[in-house]
Amino acid sequence: MSPAALNRLESLPRLPLAFLPTPLVPSPNLRAALGPDAPPILLKMDDWTGLALGGNKVRKLEFVFGQMDLGTGTVITCGGPQSNHCRVTAAAAAHLGLECILVVNGQPPDPPTGNSLLMRLFGAEIRPVAGREERAPAMEEAAAEARARGKRPLVIPLGASTPLGALGYVRAAVEADRQMAERGGWGPGRTWIFLSSSSCGTMAGLALGFALLGRSEVRLVGVSADTPADEMRATVRDLASGAAELLGDEVDLPPEMVVPEDGFVGAGYGIPTPQSMEAAAFFGRHAGVILDQTYTAKAGAGFLDWIRQGRVPPGDTALFWHTGGAPAIFT
Repeated sequence: MSPAALNRLESLPRLPLAFLPTPLVPSPNLRAALGPDAPPILLKMDDWTGLALGGNKVRKLEFVFGQMDLGTGTVITCGGPQSNHCRVTAAAAAHLGLECILVVNGQPPDPPTGNSLLMRLFGAEIRPVAGREERAPAMEEAAAEARARGKRPLVIPLGASTPLGALGYVRAAVEADRQMAERGGWGPGRTWIFLSSSSCGTMAGLALGFALLGRSEVRLVGVSADTPADEMRATVRDLASGAAELLGDEVDLPPEMVVPEDGFVGAGYGIPTPQSMEAAAFFGRHAGVILDQTYTAKAGAGFLDWIRQGRVPPGDTALFWHTGGAPAIFT
């Protein structure tokens, strides 16, 4: 990474919320379970970021809250009834003594379970709307009401997937690069990093970070939970460009670095597939790792399929970047 961009990254306001660095660990048993042709396997455990049972949203919110006036603030965001982003946002707001309003599409379960239960335990106000297209207007309505009450609301887009939020994963790329150096380097071949992807902020931040670091050997396989591959590629490009601008830099992402994979969505967002159910059981049995069955397990299904099909050569490395979501198990 250019020294100027790195210095700018570290100088930007950031509110520490995560327990960092998260572990980067080998999984020899997972590799053995996949057979003699499986590549070396690493796990980056961002389900261990700490706040409110962790996950990737914590890193993004560090930069979002870092630029917020915490005075008489109200935080407003949106997601599904079992949104990991809403859960972590509500927890951060509770930690900071802020009011939190969550606009969720669809009716929450009754009684509440999983993330829906945790949002309520963190004291958030839940405002259900019928569909995704109604979330943005409902957030703006909530913001207007907050301003009328003398609050200074911060509206956070879905997943905190903005150029600012993506900086959390530029920083994560630097963290992983240091951890790989401590392990002796990136190795002779490519490193294929698999992660869940929907709103694409995590993937964009990692892509920008590794591009600035000059890690041409990295391939980011974003396994979609709902978004078509072409849309993922465009969103990653736009978010990475915006994040680079915040760092006073420009970067052209190597086209081969970003590999959108939309073949494991199944019937849609939040709906498990036979492959995701098998992946959750496989990771649990052979690695002691929890994957929720509708999001990270779809990424796990892509990870297993690519290795089984030989799409990650034995001389390369496969890294599964765990983005969290364990509360969804309990729904």
